[in-house]
Amino acid sequence: MLASEGFIAAEEESQELLAHAAGDVELLDSAIRRRLTGEPLAWIIGRISFCDVEIRVDPGVYVPRWLSEPLARRAVERLPEEGAAIDLCTGSGAIAKVLGAHRPRARVAASDVDARAVACAVANGVDAYCGDLFAPLPRDLDGRVDVVVGVVPYVPTAELPLLQRDTFTFETAVSYDGGADGTDTLRRVLREAPRFLRNGGALLLELGGDQAGLLAEELAGLGFIDVSVLTDEDGDVRGIEATFLRTNRTPTRRVAPTGC
Repeated sequence: MLASEGFIAAEEESQELLAHAAGDVELLDSAIRRRLTGEPLAWIIGRISFCDVEIRVDPGVYVPRWLSEPLARRAVERLPEEGAAIDLCTGSGAIAKVLGAHRPRARVAASDVDARAVACAVANGVDAYCGDLFAPLPRDLDGRVDVVVGVVPYVPTAELPLLQRDTFTFETAVSYDGGADGTDTLRRVLREAPRFLRNGGALLLELGGDQAGLLAEELAGLGFIDVSVLTDEDGDVRGIEATFLRTNRTPTRRVAPTGC
């Protein structure tokens, strides 16, 4: 049925739904009907595999995409065994959980402005805080973080209608809308990250299009060096990686504490 309705991974999804129903015909029928409306599969079966780590995903919580997996794996590579990391806009806590799975002795903190997402991340075993970007995070992380990583909103407002047609039937624009050129939240992260990053710490952010170029001057001015653009196997831009070099002139930005 999914195949006839044009679902690209119909066979794989059908197997997931069958496993979820575990022989319950009524549950299977309900699950298929929900999926046919475009509801995310992860919300229906309650989980997703991300970087080979099983992640719980509650209804209403942003579903981690496989396109974000290389960013998460690179964050693992930059995080020392007993280091510290921050995962911004954590959603279900997927990247934070992957970091914890590969670096169990590291300290990983996460934040999200959505209380449902924070509850889901906590259920995934993540040390998650409710609030805007860095604002709710513990102050003892100041200047001690090895990795700041995030899949923050970066879709230009005018391009939101180009997203998959059923996206906003179930998800909100808050997870996507990055302002006029998509860099509003990205720039806020750049300005606030120096307070938390140690000298030599890494900043890893998902983005797209020409946004790496748009951020280049600001990155340099804030003390970020060795900036590299992360691309996928098709050569499409997927993110940036930069190293923070602390100097006496490094600007610090006070982050007002907020909660949900």
